[in-house]
Amino acid sequence: MEKRTIFAALQDNYYRLMKTLEEEDQGKLKAFQEKIDRGEKIEPKDWMPDKYRHHVARQMSQHAHSEVIGMQPEGNWLSRSPSLRAKKILLAKIQDEAGHGLYLYSAAETLGISRDQFIQWLHEGKAKYSSIFNYPTLNWSDMGAVGWLVDGAAIVNQVSLQATSFGPYSRAMVRICKEESFHQRQGYEIMAQMMKGTAEQQAMAQDSLNRLWWPSLMMFGPHDKDSPNTGHALKWRIKKETNDELRQKFIDKTVAQAELIGLTIPDPDLKLMPDGHYQFGEINWEEFYNVIKGNGPCNKQRLAHHIKAHEDGAWVREAAMAYADKQVIKN
Repeated sequence: MEKRTIFAALQDNYYRLMKTLEEEDQGKLKAFQEKIDRGEKIEPKDWMPDKYRHHVARQMSQHAHSEVIGMQPEGNWLSRSPSLRAKKILLAKIQDEAGHGLYLYSAAETLGISRDQFIQWLHEGKAKYSSIFNYPTLNWSDMGAVGWLVDGAAIVNQVSLQATSFGPYSRAMVRICKEESFHQRQGYEIMAQMMKGTAEQQAMAQDSLNRLWWPSLMMFGPHDKDSPNTGHALKWRIKKETNDELRQKFIDKTVAQAELIGLTIPDPDLKLMPDGHYQFGEINWEEFYNVIKGNGPCNKQRLAHHIKAHEDGAWVREAAMAYADKQVIKN
């Protein structure tokens, strides 16, 4: 047989193999989508498209990073809390956030990527966390605004995520949402107390709302038309509601809460429409993209602190692993 004939036969076999594999993948993809459409959960050992695996891993790790980085602006106020009660509540909240990060890293690891790798990507600037944590907390009323607005926005997003299609993520959200509701109440209580205080305290509370209102709206991400991940996220039910739908929910419920305690939403274009939803002003997306690119007020500080804490804690991780290895040998 001539060399050209042999090559043609090998090439023909290769194309047949590729076609067979493609048909098998199409069958798997069809079964995968049908499972999601039935409302069933996708578990780690189930077949899934690479794009689904990548999307869920990216979203869960970003969520985990946000929980852990979010401890920094709150930890800054532990030693300056106005009362022992306030300090105990804030400490409990920070401990919860650490736990949330652990749940989410553990859930993300079921996709075959280690926690160490997720953290390395964060330190290298290849992974993101919520843009809101790149803003400073200047006073105690900021602790109230963070709890009320930031955790309030998180609840709106995370309640929806309880129905996400990836099983470990969905189950983690059930527990996290219960604790986040406590965090939101803690923040709102601080703001309500400030609004019952002196004129100076009331002005401080209003200033916190003024500075953190718009960054809180940015937490939901860009408009749907500008979000490259929305299509697959909805199709695969990784999320059930779009960025704009979740943002609207948050605004509709938060405006009434502000009015109840005498605060004013810093949006001159805010208007209650006949359908019961609020029309609101244009978000400064240039600021949003500038912050997520690493140019926010506290980006460098937050990441540097995380890297230092991770390096300083290396001996604890090494000791824990050594102890675990000894237990294996003993048993």
